[in-house]
Amino acid sequence: MTTSERRRNESGQAPDSDLPAVSLSQLSPLIRGAAQSAGWAELMPVQTLAIPYLLAGKDLMVQSRTGSGKTGAFILPMIDRIDAAEPTCQALVLVPTRELALQVGGEAVSLAAGAGIRCGVLYGGVGYGAQLDALKNGAHLVVGTPGRILDHLYRGTLSLDRLRILVFDEADRLLSVGFYPDMKQLRGYLPPERAGYMFSATYTSSVHALAREFLHEPHFLCLSQEVVHAPETLHAYYPVPSMDKDRCMVRLIEVENPESAIIFCNTKARVSYVAQVLKRFGYDADALSADLAQAAREEVMRRVRERTLRFLVATDVAARGIDIINLSHVFLYDQPEDPESYVHRTGRTGRAGAAGIAISLVDVFEEAAIERVAARFGIPIERRRAPSDQDVAEIAAQRVTALLEAKLRQRDKLQVERMERFLPLARNFGESEDEIAVLAMLLDDFYQASLHAPSVTTPPPKREVRVSGGRPPSGRRRRRS
Repeated sequence: MTTSERRRNESGQAPDSDLPAVSLSQLSPLIRGAAQSAGWAELMPVQTLAIPYLLAGKDLMVQSRTGSGKTGAFILPMIDRIDAAEPTCQALVLVPTRELALQVGGEAVSLAAGAGIRCGVLYGGVGYGAQLDALKNGAHLVVGTPGRILDHLYRGTLSLDRLRILVFDEADRLLSVGFYPDMKQLRGYLPPERAGYMFSATYTSSVHALAREFLHEPHFLCLSQEVVHAPETLHAYYPVPSMDKDRCMVRLIEVENPESAIIFCNTKARVSYVAQVLKRFGYDADALSADLAQAAREEVMRRVRERTLRFLVATDVAARGIDIINLSHVFLYDQPEDPESYVHRTGRTGRAGAAGIAISLVDVFEEAAIERVAARFGIPIERRRAPSDQDVAEIAAQRVTALLEAKLRQRDKLQVERMERFLPLARNFGESEDEIAVLAMLLDDFYQASLHAPSVTTPPPKREVRVSGGRPPSGRRRRRS
């Protein structure tokens, strides 16, 4: 297979004009000097392939794993494309968290300072003083979270009129439920003539669709183990004791926040148990097994066809004949009894040109078996640390903060005036454990209603879901956002 055949865009077709990879020696003295100051003797694979697109101003989506060098892939070409004599924001890098903003901002300062490029880092939870100073001093490159970027745009302290380069770092999170309202508002401030770039470890079908709102006919580069290939399923497994699989499953759902998923179990009893656990935690889940009464099975199948069921828990036999296109995740709660079943289960995601994610929960006796399956079929699989309750708490806090800030920005003047009557109460909240519990309850209810409430939709588009022997569905579903 040629490089051109392996380098594809999101529709699976080869881009109309592939750009050749570059080496560090082929780049400008400014870029070489920046790389040298950072101690880089050569470019990393994602940099050699992505930099030509950024230098040419061609929109691009890059799928690359964390730690692959993607920050340098968009910061280095900015050094050539930013005019240091023009004291205004010319490049904007959007990130989902303050920690990532500080990390990317630090690397930007390290790489770009030698070229006279000034950087500003904007994120919430801190005062505006230092951020206002950076903008007044004419920051050329701004790194920030969507909410704080919007705050500065509303205040008139940031202008994007001269923006040339827009970068989404961790694009899958920026276009997820928590951030999308902010992203829609921010889109109104973007100039029509600018280049756009997205970097992410995975791209679900919904992210592919939403990318079109910000990018113009983007090319697609997907890197895995230093080889460019078409988008595919990312395989990962989490070692976890059998008795802790249910809690781990919940934590993974919170971290991954899947758009939709099938959760495979080996027995009817396990299917029923897992479905009940998910429902008790407030998730939109239902079970499908051979034991299900006909009326109940038909109701589950109706929700599958209409794409209003987010999590389907099923056995292999019960899920036979169901083909849900655009399925973002497959979870293997139990490991299948034969290797071919692993391929069949995980093959249900990662279709239609989008990357899917297949996640397995394995106990100490299953870990060697899943490694053998991966080796047998040549599947690259990651061993990951199971998320902790603290990990989940931090991610949930980031999401709920972004959602609440977006909701506040949408209030009109009268609503803000009405809200002021509760400011004294809000200031006093948190002085006792009972008050803290009330506040936590309100935040939890808001979070669940925003992210985990069952979909209320109209029927889906034709051919979105195929059920063997069933009648083809019709209609259109309202996008979950």
